[in-house]
Amino acid sequence: MADIHECPSASGDGLLPAELHAWMLMLAATGAVEQELRTVVKDRLDISHDEFLVLCLLAADPGEALRMTRIAELLGRPKTRLTYQIACLQHAGLVTRTSVCGDKRGVEVALTEKARGLFKDASGVLAETVKAALARFMGPAQREAMCALMPDFAAEATPE
Repeated sequence: MADIHECPSASGDGLLPAELHAWMLMLAATGAVEQELRTVVKDRLDISHDEFLVLCLLAADPGEALRMTRIAELLGRPKTRLTYQIACLQHAGLVTRTSVCGDKRGVEVALTEKARGLFKDASGVLAETVKAALARFMGPAQREAMCALMPDFAAEATPE
């Protein structure tokens, strides 16, 4: 675990432009959060982290289906890998796959009621895991930037 005092400065005094420096800080923080989420996701939902990311995309608008090509684009994953992940999620009863009307090759994916229930049951623990990990891995300047994106984080992310 990183010590908050060891977090890189957000001032960007190094060789990187400020935007690239901020991006690298964000990647470091999200990488740390992903590592902590992997265990919680496996314990609570019994799926892989990559499968969890697919479900999160679908859960953003649970009444709507997404085309597999769009999911692959959003996650930056090869379509062949996504096909395997969707098959695993379908086998677990968490998603449905349907052909797109008028497009022989198009496939849409949607959450099942079972997946919606799992998300409802696990959402509190998942949210707390994210908040706690961000609080541990981000320094004051990084937290300030994140607070602009996540207002609820501001109240709960103060170091102990």
